[in-house]
Amino acid sequence: MNTESITYSLRNLRHRKGRSFMTVFSILVGIATIFIFISFGYGLYEYTNSFTTGTSANKILILAKGSNMGIDDSFRLNDDDLKAVKSSGGVFGATGTYYDAAQVESKNQLKYVYITSYDPNVPILLDIFGVGLDEGRLLKNGDKALVAGYNYKVDGKIFDKGLELNDALEVNGEKIRIVGFMESVGNPQDDSNIYVTNDYFLDLYPDKENYAEIIAEVDLENIEQVISNVERSLRNERNLERGKEDFFVQSFEDLIDSYSGALNVIIGFVILIALISVLVSAVNTANTMITSVLERYKEIGVLKAIGARNSEIFNIFLFESSFLGLVAGILGVLLGWGITSLAGLILTSLGWGFLQPSNSIWIFVGCILFATLTGAISGVLPAIRASKINPVNALRYE
Repeated sequence: MNTESITYSLRNLRHRKGRSFMTVFSILVGIATIFIFISFGYGLYEYTNSFTTGTSANKILILAKGSNMGIDDSFRLNDDDLKAVKSSGGVFGATGTYYDAAQVESKNQLKYVYITSYDPNVPILLDIFGVGLDEGRLLKNGDKALVAGYNYKVDGKIFDKGLELNDALEVNGEKIRIVGFMESVGNPQDDSNIYVTNDYFLDLYPDKENYAEIIAEVDLENIEQVISNVERSLRNERNLERGKEDFFVQSFEDLIDSYSGALNVIIGFVILIALISVLVSAVNTANTMITSVLERYKEIGVLKAIGARNSEIFNIFLFESSFLGLVAGILGVLLGWGITSLAGLILTSLGWGFLQPSNSIWIFVGCILFATLTGAISGVLPAIRASKINPVNALRYE
């Protein structure tokens, strides 16, 4: 299109600014919705993928089938299982962890949280979270103390007044000194966890016999073979036949794949709803352009009478619909970016720091191109109809 045709198209859109605004608005709502869900979806993908590329990549989890993280004692993992895992080929180290609910109290405020234990000599559990110590020190053998999650030191998160190092936290009626605080994991449950040694956990829960899970550090390059070795060792230790295991072994990559599959379905469904919104917007755009053709019937006849070709008329109307889509796309991604940025800040303040958007440049470009293409497709049929108008009939049109 030449400059004159573009100027003519923009002037027509300005003269019909009310209708143009409603068309743009209907498209930008759908684009903003798509932007928001894709942004948060990619943010979750990046968060989960960090486990397969970070310190968790060479870890495997062993759990008893049907267990509830060790809270239900009818499903067991014990020291014999731990020895079997350690003896498996390709396992560099392994440890069992205990896990249970706990009642914590500070200054007459009572809360219910989870308590997790680990072996200070084999602190593999801490590697899984990918976070370190924020303040104080980690636990040592023989410690009758605890390390608290990040939220314990923040006012208003767990208790009205945040705790400090060497403060006493009452756990199940027993006062325990805090020797350290973990960095923020990014979700309230993990950040409200408390950690003790395995030995001290058994003092607090003398009836506990089974591990919640066994975590092993393995040869990453041959992880599938190592998993097979661990399964064989546990079957032999438990006298089980292949296919009748009462346990399962998973790498973090397997866990992430299953999580990502569920995430794909959820995000895909939401985006489908947003696409329906965009489809409705496209129909609205097509209706706007058809109405524009009818309103400018005689005007089109004049243009043809003074020498405008069919292709020029077609390009004028196609440009107008595409331009509306382009404007809607730009405004839509700006609105989506603003909402995701604000939502990210709010989620962080609420303790859900891992739920952060990923505002990649490709999301911006993709959404804008999609909106422009939507506008262009919506305008094709009206543009064809305008280009085929007979100038003689158009000049007679009342």
